[in-house]
Amino acid sequence: MNLKLLIPIVFCMLAQPMVTAQEKPAVKIGELDPEMAEKKQADDGLSWHDVTAWGVEGRILPADDRQRWFDRFPLMAEKTVTKSVWNLSRHSAGMMVRFKTDATAIHVHYKLLSKNLAMAHMPATGVSGVDLYARDDDGRWRWVQVTRPSAQEVKVKMIDGLAPGFREYAAYLPLYNGVEFMSIGVDASSKFEGLTPRTKPLVFYGTSITHGACASRPGMVHTAILGRRFDMPVVNLGFSGNGKMDAAVGDFLTQIDAAVYVIDCLPNMNAQSVSEKCIPLVKQIRAAKPKTPIILVEDRRNTNSWIVPARDKHHTANHQALKTVFQTLQAESIPLLYYISGDNLYGDDSEGATDGSHANDLGFMRQANVFEPFLLKALDESR
Repeated sequence: MNLKLLIPIVFCMLAQPMVTAQEKPAVKIGELDPEMAEKKQADDGLSWHDVTAWGVEGRILPADDRQRWFDRFPLMAEKTVTKSVWNLSRHSAGMMVRFKTDATAIHVHYKLLSKNLAMAHMPATGVSGVDLYARDDDGRWRWVQVTRPSAQEVKVKMIDGLAPGFREYAAYLPLYNGVEFMSIGVDASSKFEGLTPRTKPLVFYGTSITHGACASRPGMVHTAILGRRFDMPVVNLGFSGNGKMDAAVGDFLTQIDAAVYVIDCLPNMNAQSVSEKCIPLVKQIRAAKPKTPIILVEDRRNTNSWIVPARDKHHTANHQALKTVFQTLQAESIPLLYYISGDNLYGDDSEGATDGSHANDLGFMRQANVFEPFLLKALDESR
């Protein structure tokens, strides 16, 4: 054997780090930081309360047949809306269940429709989590806890050590996943009361942003934030990539006894489709609901459009198309019609989105702040 060839091979072998059987796998972050740990499994001996027994908000036409109880649209929609809208309507975005209890620990048991618990740019807490709020002593909704799904079926203790008292809670359902079943668990000795869904919701029809991308948890979408601020129920008809002012969706909008309609579809449209489809949708709603306010919303500007001229031009064209539509409708004396500019929906510092297009929690809070005065005016003037 040629020793000159062997020496470099031996040297490379000796240079490799030694791996021994005693090496331990990386420690899970939850073992280093308890606040990062998965939730504890549910206790034994609980009293479980099926939320379908009293109902959830955000589920339109509740008496109609459904393929699954937690679908946003009834079964008859499968024949009329596009296949994509139908599939996305299986997500429980915007649904919220209210209850009262004096329990000092709250558990939840639910099964998700899809095993895909998260997305690359949106965590499992937002895609598949259940997000819990409670009213404080002043009647304000305040955050309590969120589940951290790691499997398709979740049965966990959400929180314990709660302050004593019989109080109202609200649990928001997953944004980008569906739900097969859901129950709230409390100690068998605790008082528990399911609260009937409220009527006259704020109704939002829109795109992936309305759908909830990319909130860290379900209660952080602007629709949910506004629901808490106005203390009103919400219907979320956001369809990711498919909010396009479709007449077939309009047929279901007109069947809702809404307090106000918010049409926020421009992120999925271009100037031509806005010009073609907006006026027919507004007139479709107005014919069925002559006294219900309608708010038209420009698309947000992508947070990096300041440096991407083609994208900025697209937003500008969309905005001009919607302005023209709005002026036409005003000239025809369409009543209770309102308009929200999109330039600063996410703020003006480019920090309001996760990926340029979809809001982060900061962007959703800013969007809620922009929407709030228009909703307040619309509701006041329609009374």
